[in-house]
Amino acid sequence: MASGASGSEFSFATFSQNPFYEELNARLVAMAEPGSGQRIVDLACGTGGVTKLILEHVRGARNSVVIAMDHSAGALKQAMDDLKSHKDTAVQFVQSQVEQMSDALKENADTVIFCNAIHYIPDKDALVGEISKSLNPGGKFAFNTSFYEGGQVPESMAFYRKWMFKSARILRREHGMSPRRTEKVESRKHLSADQYRDLLERNGFQVIRLEEDRVLVPIEGWLDISTFEDFIAGTLPGVPLKEASDSLQKGVHQTFEEMEIEYVPRNWLDVVAVRT
Repeated sequence: MASGASGSEFSFATFSQNPFYEELNARLVAMAEPGSGQRIVDLACGTGGVTKLILEHVRGARNSVVIAMDHSAGALKQAMDDLKSHKDTAVQFVQSQVEQMSDALKENADTVIFCNAIHYIPDKDALVGEISKSLNPGGKFAFNTSFYEGGQVPESMAFYRKWMFKSARILRREHGMSPRRTEKVESRKHLSADQYRDLLERNGFQVIRLEEDRVLVPIEGWLDISTFEDFIAGTLPGVPLKEASDSLQKGVHQTFEEMEIEYVPRNWLDVVAVRT
């Protein structure tokens, strides 16, 4: 998932290139088991990082079609440029909001893969219903997220407290600003794994795999997520992106140094469900 083209200063592209993040998404693609003769949708594809993983997974599979869908024309253009060397499998690029995917697709899909973005969707029931409409019977919906109840492991809480405290202090001292604590943005409203299961089941899906991955995120991951617009806005709301990003990155450096750590553990939720 990406918020815009890779040329955007505060896009998701920088974080998405972290090796641990690519491994997480490759694992989800493998769990979804896309194969020969399938129509596979990479929902909210951004600049095509996960699309590339899907293409690598189905390489050699006959008659497969991969549909890369995103709301951003700039991100899709970048994805087209980056994926033009992949000739083995047909790739279609579709501009659409995820909530309108059934109207945007010409034919129903066999697999929908939605990486690290479901937490942004305000009406998750409407989204899952839309995905159900877009899938053939027996089709699979696979998604992952780190923004759920359980994403932050207990031993990491000291890191988050110190990081946020230091970032707010840097923001105040160096930029003369403070965050505006308003209502939580959607990505900060976390569902539990059981709530995600209930969400799927009440919308006509059967969950066949629900697993948690614990990932050791190095400092580079925290620095890069601090350059992503949606994360910045959720963490330091109401602050201009440049100043907020600068404060978060300096806070990361100070916290890692003070705690003498090399990584912070974080959980990712992986889910695969079948349309009944």
